[in-house]
Amino acid sequence: MNKQWILGAVLAAIVALPGVGWTHEGHAHKVIGTVTSVQGNNVMVKTTDGKAVMVMLDAKTTLTQGKTKVDASSLKAGDRIVAEGPESQGMVTAQTIRVGTATATAVAKPAAKAAPAPAHTGH
Repeated sequence: MNKQWILGAVLAAIVALPGVGWTHEGHAHKVIGTVTSVQGNNVMVKTTDGKAVMVMLDAKTTLTQGKTKVDASSLKAGDRIVAEGPESQGMVTAQTIRVGTATATAVAKPAAKAAPAPAHTGH
């Protein structure tokens, strides 16, 4: 009976632990979303599933847009990004950030020409 009680207590402790071992810290994570704010080297991103994630930049972070390297100071709210790097304490330290480019639907279209006014017949 004592062994069953100990086993039950151990199982209860394992279930009660807040995700230790399941958080996958220390290996590369991918954050896909839209930049909501930039404060120095800290970038807040709203992910595609609606979560807010802090992405930190350091001297080793590389930023690209298409095949072109860009400066970290060019990041701004509204940019769509994919950041990859190790996670620690709920924050991702980006090794790479790919900044999205405008799509055909996002590019402003020229204004349509107005239809000519109907001719006045003067009755």
